[in-house]
Amino acid sequence: MNAVAFVHEQLTPKPALPAFKAGDNITVNYKIVEGVKERIQSFKGDVIKRQGVGATATFTVR
Repeated sequence: MNAVAFVHEQLTPKPALPAFKAGDNITVNYKIVEGVKERIQSFKGDVIKRQGVGATATFTVR
């Protein structure tokens, strides 16, 4: 890990995310903004993969 990533990890507040892994069934709530209106759309799916660590981690749901 380089110095910039280390400092970024130390200074960034950590959100309380639930632990999940590939193969788990999860519900994702997605906030959609259309002009001045906004809504939350949720969908359920299986986690196909997780990659990355920290604030830049991503996951794929199908």
